[in-house]
Amino acid sequence: MHDPAPAFRALHRKGHPFVLANAWDAGSARMLAALGAQAIGTSSAAFGFTLGRPDGNVTRDEALAHAEALVAATPLPVSGDFENGYGDDPDTVAETVRLAAEAGLAGISIEDNPPGGATSYDHDLAVERIRAGAAAARALPGDFVLAARADGVMNGTYDMAEARARCAGYEAAGADVLYVPSPPSFEDLQALVESTDLPVNALAAGHLASYSAEDFARIGVARISLGSALARATHRVIIDAMQEIYEDRSFSKLKKSVAGDVVDALLLKGARPD
Repeated sequence: MHDPAPAFRALHRKGHPFVLANAWDAGSARMLAALGAQAIGTSSAAFGFTLGRPDGNVTRDEALAHAEALVAATPLPVSGDFENGYGDDPDTVAETVRLAAEAGLAGISIEDNPPGGATSYDHDLAVERIRAGAAAARALPGDFVLAARADGVMNGTYDMAEARARCAGYEAAGADVLYVPSPPSFEDLQALVESTDLPVNALAAGHLASYSAEDFARIGVARISLGSALARATHRVIIDAMQEIYEDRSFSKLKKSVAGDVVDALLLKGARPD
């Protein structure tokens, strides 16, 4: 059986970051693969948008089916954005890891808050959830890359000191990658990277989107994910074009659209060989 995780794990090198390109359907995954992506990530928010739902409103079964579609779309390893593991307790996180591997994913990321992000799990519970997920990953017949997220800084439920403490706990619990979305500053991200031997994921969104891949490499980041930023950029185009159409009665923004044959060629180039 093909195991995509070893190739995925090999991409994680401190100081040599690769871009985890987050797709929202098979077409976007194939285009990203054709344009040079080395690995594909799902995005819970971007996938939710395709279903007409806000972030945090996708079920585990839906996320797994979506992941299978992206795995089948390209030859690249795929990592799943699996929110909180679709359950509060450690056993559910472990089950989600097993199901994700069965779906063909090379890894997943697990958040430390229930859907919505208004609260965060207690520190000890957050660590135990990752410990259970890591144990399930190590018991799999193939490799699997588990990224542990400390989302409280982004959601305003704890500070960067607590995020670093949680990351230390995640590392001890067996996580493979650490991820603190939206740290207050680039220097805070650098301090996190310097505090661990594990690969660290950075999110290229918000103020961090103003930094280059070379900047992230300089401080030792191993992975740069796009999250839902690319999907939101496409929605920006929809908003701007439709506002122009309905408010100005003009269609000038549509002049920038991509020719159909260009899209067709990318879809073919990025597809998994038969």
